[in-house]
Amino acid sequence: MGFLKKKILKMKTIGIVIPTYNEQENILRLIKGIRKYLNCVILIVDDSNDASIKKILLKSRIRHLKYYNRGKKSGRGSAVIFGFKKLIKKKKISCFIEMDADLSHNPTELKRNITFFYKNSLDLLIGSRYLKDSKIINWPLSRRILSRLSNILARTLLGVPVKDYTNGYRFYSREAIKTVITKCNKTGGGFIILSEIILVLWGKGFKISEIKSIFKNRIRGESSVNLRLIFESLAGLFKLFLLKKSF
Repeated sequence: MGFLKKKILKMKTIGIVIPTYNEQENILRLIKGIRKYLNCVILIVDDSNDASIKKILLKSRIRHLKYYNRGKKSGRGSAVIFGFKKLIKKKKISCFIEMDADLSHNPTELKRNITFFYKNSLDLLIGSRYLKDSKIINWPLSRRILSRLSNILARTLLGVPVKDYTNGYRFYSREAIKTVITKCNKTGGGFIILSEIILVLWGKGFKISEIKSIFKNRIRGESSVNLRLIFESLAGLFKLFLLKKSF
């Protein structure tokens, strides 16, 4: 375990991609929270149509921070893949992480999750909201129901034994990331890529597991999830079902 602790503290072995869209109220708080527990490379992929987040980050003078602005909203999933394509160029990184910018994913879980990831030689570890002892805090009933139904539908259609297809708090091996950036993004650039990644990695024989997580609904800012995105994700699930034999 001592070796693992030393390994996860090496900045160059860990890289985190954070997709953002109008998260001016949360982004700096999240980055400081991450750095409190983990020394790592952080890469921000910002789809906001202004430079306010960039100004906030420049003013903070935080080191080992990469920032990219794509200029328009092109989907969370495509933002994460964009970030991984940049991050994989750093050859020493062996654990690639994605997490949301709205503070729904708790940085205090990072070290525990990374240790579990390495100890079990995983290719994908999902911070799951639907394991025993997991918690969802301050989510309205409508979102809880929709999320549950979406995950039941995904499990039924795709057949991968995972409880949480749709949470974006994830840890990947380098080999898994190579597959993600070359094989995924066939179903649209939004949240459906989360399910697509699970299906593709499972089909390729990668080792996938889940770990309990506390998910907290945002306090600041507004969610980008809307009815259009929900319908796009549902349509994407059926598309994945039709395509799954080709992965």
